[in-house]
This record gives sequence, structure tokens and C-alpha cells, in this order.
Amino acid sequence: MPNRVDWDPRHSIGNATLDAQHQELLARCTALGDCLATPDTDPEADCRFDQAFEELMALARAHFAAEEALLAARAYAGLEDLRNEVEEFDYLAADIVTTANFDRQELQSFLCLWWAGHVAGTAAEHRACLAGPPPP
Repeated sequence: MPNRVDWDPRHSIGNATLDAQHQELLARCTALGDCLATPDTDPEADCRFDQAFEELMALARAHFAAEEALLAARAYAGLEDLRNEVEEFDYLAADIVTTANFDRQELQSFLCLWWAGHVAGTAAEHRACLAGPPPP
């Protein structure tokens, strides 16, 4: 059974761009699950999943770039940790967590958990950084 992950407004960081990206990333994780809900008799289900997976990865790269730029402009103290998280995700997505190494259900579960953790785990610190005055 596919996982579903919904946006929780408590995880808003108060930046329209990043909040919209977080919402879209979570929605894309759920959309991967929707591809899995298609009966096995649908020959296009794997193609739709693979396309949705590639779109999610492209959105992830754009999100990380935007997130890093906004936080760097605010002299975010955890910037190096964020960069390490991005590097880890890039490595996992490129070399480990792929449709070649995992079945689509496992991949969808991993992505739901990873993105839910990213959104919930960074919300408070990012909100505090972006809410404060910009550095001199």
C-alpha cells in the first residue's frame, strides 16, 4: 500500500517560495503512490511512476538551490549541515535509491519518509532564520 504524506501548516517557514516547494515535494511523493495504486495490468503505470520520480528529483534540486541561497543570504548558522543533507540526498538519489536498486513501493516509501523528515525537521530553524532581520 502506497504511503501518503500531507502538508501540515505547522511546518510552514513563512517564506512563500520554500513553503510552496515543500508542499509540492510532499504532493509529488504522494503522486508516486498514486502511480502504484494503478492495477498491475496497466502497462503505463511504471512509465508514469518513472516520469513522476524524475520530476520529483528535478524539483528537489531546484528546491535545495533556492533553500541554500535564501538561508545563505541570512547567514544561517546551520548552512553546512544543510549542505551535508543535500549532498547525502544527492548521493542517495543518484546511486542508491533508484528504480534499478529498489522496487517502486520501497522507493516511494523512502521518499515520503525522507521529505516528511526534511520538512518537519528543518521548519523551526529555517523559520527563525528567515523571520529575523537580515544580517548587516
